[in-house]
Amino acid sequence: MLLFLLFLLAAGEAAAAAAATTLTATPAKLTQSDREITIRWSGLPDPDGLDYVGIYSPPTSSDRDFLGYLFLNGSATWRTGAGELTLPRLPNLRAPYQFRLFRWPAREYSYHHIDHDGNPLPHGRHRVAASGEVAFDSPSRPDQVHLSFADGVDEMRVMFVCGDGGRRVVRYGPAKEEGEGWKEVAAEVKTYEQKHMCDSPANSSVGWRDPGFVFDGLMKGLEPGRRYFYKVGSNSSGWSDTYSFISRDNEANETIAFLFGDMGTYIPYNTYVRTQDESLSTVKWILRDIQALGDKPAFISHIGDISYARGYAWVWDHFFNQIEPIAANTPYHVCIGNHEYDWPLQPWKPWWATGIYGTDGGGECGIPYSVKFRMPGNSFVPTGNGAPDTRNLYYSFDSGVVHFVYMSTETNFVQGSDQYNFIKADLEKVNRSRTPFIVFQGHRPMYTSSNEARDFAHRQQMLQNLEPLLVTYKVTLALWGHVHRYERFCPMKNFQCVNMSSSFVYPGAPVHLVIGMGGQDYQPFWQPRKDHPDVPVYPQPERSMYRGGEFGYTKLVATKEKLTLTYIGNHDGQVHDMVEIFSGQVSNNNGVPEVIDDTKLSTGVSTKLKIPLFSLEIVGSVMFALVLGFSLGFLIRRKKEAAQWTPVKNEET
Repeated sequence: MLLFLLFLLAAGEAAAAAAATTLTATPAKLTQSDREITIRWSGLPDPDGLDYVGIYSPPTSSDRDFLGYLFLNGSATWRTGAGELTLPRLPNLRAPYQFRLFRWPAREYSYHHIDHDGNPLPHGRHRVAASGEVAFDSPSRPDQVHLSFADGVDEMRVMFVCGDGGRRVVRYGPAKEEGEGWKEVAAEVKTYEQKHMCDSPANSSVGWRDPGFVFDGLMKGLEPGRRYFYKVGSNSSGWSDTYSFISRDNEANETIAFLFGDMGTYIPYNTYVRTQDESLSTVKWILRDIQALGDKPAFISHIGDISYARGYAWVWDHFFNQIEPIAANTPYHVCIGNHEYDWPLQPWKPWWATGIYGTDGGGECGIPYSVKFRMPGNSFVPTGNGAPDTRNLYYSFDSGVVHFVYMSTETNFVQGSDQYNFIKADLEKVNRSRTPFIVFQGHRPMYTSSNEARDFAHRQQMLQNLEPLLVTYKVTLALWGHVHRYERFCPMKNFQCVNMSSSFVYPGAPVHLVIGMGGQDYQPFWQPRKDHPDVPVYPQPERSMYRGGEFGYTKLVATKEKLTLTYIGNHDGQVHDMVEIFSGQVSNNNGVPEVIDDTKLSTGVSTKLKIPLFSLEIVGSVMFALVLGFSLGFLIRRKKEAAQWTPVKNEET
């Protein structure tokens, strides 16, 4: 009896202490100008370093189903039982936020409930206090705005998210202020449901959140290479900011693109998956470069492993908020990666892929990726579980002087498949006089010197089925992600280099590059030396011209004469590697390309200029001028390369 009374007394004291603890979050109503949320607490008895604030949305979520958490010891005054923490403005999840304060005794650590890195996760017991709700003043206002090319060269697609499925429109025109010349088009709307997810956590109460309604508007009748202004929304539910873009111009004689893979998402709190600070730097530097272009058009290419949500729905919301500064003004193109798609029962899983396609998608089975993006073309495969089809798998488009092709490494690509047939037919019909360069992109690499042993059989299948197409149809560049490093190979077929320079006329095989350094940090080591397996030295094979461990992105600039690809590092925003590929075309005064065939460039590749037959005197004069010009160019280029570039360099971290 005495013990029972003591227990009741202790429980009463704990309840009284909890009642004295306060937790507030301000502002209670988030407007467009609010950039931070401040969380304050006081009156917490006997504070401990593991006490934390959980982040919840919607407020009806159970204590266990948090979005993430912050330890109180992030405040300098936490030991006093009072303090404050700040969060940057959080995404609009179409529901209010609430914050809850918990005790987490060390004795209750559990390695049965862990995060992506194997660390124990809070269990949501011992709640001490809860804040009021933090809501958005316009929960149905358009959000997550992003552009992409459409099938028509005079079109531009814009997609965005709202909290309800009511009517929304796109208004656009050539003048900055809405008025004369502006048009209005209605936006289509789609969504998906928890039952469409294939596995946990995507279909569980922990990972699932209402994705809102995804709107899709198509701006038509655009004049080539012109700046247009636009906004999305409705009078009743609110409008987005006014954004602008440069329309596509397939007759342009210059192409600019920013390309990378595996960027991921920065999230300002601890959650179930590892999130990436570096992804912010990638967006920052690309934004700098886009702004420097002025009225020159460009687009962005993100080749797989997009948000790394892994089934935790709100990570997608963070991702689209993160890219909106670039994607609302510049077309943003994607292809599917393992972290968008892979799940145990995916429809295509050949015998050789048993250990390759796993649970990387967190049960999403490509559905969020398929609904939140819409790329050109109409490629799709059924999910096999009654959910909406998986889309945005393979497609192509011209942009200026380059033909771009995207593939899916997660779905059937072997000979006889729909995807293989598309790629073959697409490459066959490229107009090389209009687009002398072809850039081919997919997620998992065909070539890498990373110690990514799991994908060996996959690479063998790509080499067997796809490399002959790349060589036969003279693909210029093959870009891959998946390995979170940058690596440039020589122009290569069947592991054999056909040129060892960094500047050359197209030699008959594509340059392969791994560009998965967009922000995600985990990376297998480079392949170990076979003769020194215990020595942590990661050899760089001769075919690997440059590899680096720094996060960043690549920038492509092409004219009809030359394509240049540079690797820009996030730590300084500067160029760290470069390759130049000459098409073998030059433009005469009429703008008609001629073919270089047998004139000496700095690489030692033999070329010759085909010219009309004139009198002997004119021919002699022309040839003398050509020899003199190329000789001077040779000396200048060699001097420049010697000062800035080495053909093989290792910049590992």
